[in-house]
Amino acid sequence: ALGGATGGYTTGPKALIEVLRNKARPYLFSNTLAPAVAGASLEVFRMISESSDLVEKLLSNVKQFRTQMAAAGFTLSGHDDCPIVPVMLGDARLASELSDEMLSRGVYVVGFSFPVVPKGKARIRVQLSADHTPAQVQSCIDAFIEVGKAKGVIA
Repeated sequence: ALGGATGGYTTGPKALIEVLRNKARPYLFSNTLAPAVAGASLEVFRMISESSDLVEKLLSNVKQFRTQMAAAGFTLSGHDDCPIVPVMLGDARLASELSDEMLSRGVYVVGFSFPVVPKGKARIRVQLSADHTPAQVQSCIDAFIEVGKAKGVIA
């Protein structure tokens, strides 16, 4: 799935798309992609078909973030190679407060809670990019550790 700016889209066999239309919860919230988002997505396909540099940089950023956050004691969800990293907190108020504290340190991350995610599964959603530098990723990790300790999320 690509998109993100105004929703997303999924490609696949017709049978898969029919199942998703009828069963996938996010489909309830979907809207069409703006032409600019569709065009940008096509450009991304062109770029990654010509060079693996951006993919390799993204995977490096993901590894740096996930490895250090897990070592610090945070509970992370999702696949180890996925650049969207849910930092699991459980409590909706904690997710909101932690998100606000991160923003005050110059890191924009979003707290998700019910009804977006199931009750008791509140989290901070981190989206890493190939455009982030290793120093920026480290700054984000450092801020998470500082705020996580202050909020009692990690020791």
